[in-house]
Amino acid sequence: MSDATTDEPLVLGIESSCDETGVAFVRGTTLVGDALASSVDEHARFGGVVPEVASRAHLESMIPMLERASAEAGHRLDDVDAIAVTSGPGLAGALMVGVASAKALALCLDKPLYGVNHLAAHVCADVLDHGPLPEPTVALLVSGGHTNLLVVRDIASDVEELGSTIDDAAGEAYDKVARVLGLPYPGGPHIDRAARDGDPEAIAFPRGLTSRKDMERHRFDYSFSGLKTAVVRWVEARERAGEPVPVADVAASFSHAVADVLTRKAVLACTELGISDLQIGGGVTANTQLRELAEKRCAEAGIRLRVPRIRLCTDNGAMVAALGSQMVMRGLPPSDLALPADSSLPVASVQA
Repeated sequence: MSDATTDEPLVLGIESSCDETGVAFVRGTTLVGDALASSVDEHARFGGVVPEVASRAHLESMIPMLERASAEAGHRLDDVDAIAVTSGPGLAGALMVGVASAKALALCLDKPLYGVNHLAAHVCADVLDHGPLPEPTVALLVSGGHTNLLVVRDIASDVEELGSTIDDAAGEAYDKVARVLGLPYPGGPHIDRAARDGDPEAIAFPRGLTSRKDMERHRFDYSFSGLKTAVVRWVEARERAGEPVPVADVAASFSHAVADVLTRKAVLACTELGISDLQIGGGVTANTQLRELAEKRCAEAGIRLRVPRIRLCTDNGAMVAALGSQMVMRGLPPSDLALPADSSLPVASVQA
């Protein structure tokens, strides 16, 4: 990665909210160095993320990732103009590792520290691929732990939540359905692969919070618990009857139900608010049906769709550095060194 410009801030970003240890250098809106370590294989045998295991993995990976990102960027740590770190939301212990590391670096190097919101950082990752985010933009964030519909008026300071999941996040539903189908953890990629050979209309699974009554109370909210339960019961009924479970059809029909609701409400938000841009981020964005349906519905509605490359959709240090860079370029004051790790940081708090 090249570092072509020198008149924009060089920001070091650190991400440790879940099971990825991400470190990156961003100059302005250009990614110049990136390193990522994942502990996902250590969690696979448990069928989900174990917080203590994730925290230990961050401790073991932080210094190697700092060294690798620094070497790739061709910069020393003391070359940076600022340090940005995910301060929430996320797993408390995992966040503490990143926040403590960033504080130590900021203190030792005498650099300003910016605590940033993990969800807003996911949205900001897109600037690294497509340049400045149009303002306002509707953003759909879909990951293992979060499903949020946002209005972004200023990525560094003004993000409003339109809706979120009232139970399971979309990624959680993928993991639980994958377990029922006998597919490995994490479920998203395996369901996506299985779905390619299936019929998305083979099984009419429910669409949560889409009835007239639900749309009045939860217009931009999501629910995937009922869908997950419907899949489980359908599979169990087949097994009780001694009939084979068509894994590909179940995977395709389930994925289509998720993508249908996600994109339907996101496009509705754009049209009702008169906003012409939709940005989608988060790990579930890698899902084939979600991308295809989002492209189709946005094209039909005259909405411009922005989706970053898959590596920037999952948790990474680049998105944190990108948001920190936006804050520096806007002249926002840094966070205090007493910055906490806040596992329930609301998305409206872009900077902690």
